[in-house]
Amino acid sequence: MKMSSNDIRATVVAAGMLGLCLGLIPAVPEARSSYAEETPDTSGADLAPSTLNEARGRARLLHEVLRGSLQVMHRDFFDEENPPAIPSASLEDVFAELQRSHQVRVKWLTVETDVLNVDHKPQDAFETAAVRALKEGKTDYESSENGEYRFAGRIHLASQCLKCHVKSRTSTEARTAGVVISMPLQKP
Repeated sequence: MKMSSNDIRATVVAAGMLGLCLGLIPAVPEARSSYAEETPDTSGADLAPSTLNEARGRARLLHEVLRGSLQVMHRDFFDEENPPAIPSASLEDVFAELQRSHQVRVKWLTVETDVLNVDHKPQDAFETAAVRALKEGKTDYESSENGEYRFAGRIHLASQCLKCHVKSRTSTEARTAGVVISMPLQKP
């Protein structure tokens, strides 16, 4: 199958967005990309896995995210018989597989009140607190309780994103959304 320049561009953008979301690709200065945003400093040794098992688990998890994302992108963006899907909706299939195969739950989180999908509104105290933190400009929010680690990270919605994600907008000002990642902790 021959890919058009639009297909190649869509693949690069989707892969870049995924890389930004996962922190695999550092954000670039605003002047170079309208998708750029501040990212937390991930160069510290405190982020390195402390055991071989932890490194193996992270590698398997990242492999599943990348493998699943690649399959979903090809299915949703290169099937000439079906119109392209919104990347965030396509990734929900990857989220479902992560929950099935790795017991990691991932969901989108509405931070700005005018974001389109009401299913992504905060559902509990953690998500409500995360929205508050992200609205204040923090890049992430986390909690660990009852044997579960929860992380909410900021997702920048640049003006290009708004035509699909904020259809009733009255301005092209960038918005903030979030993603919540929850996983069980090993029992000591």
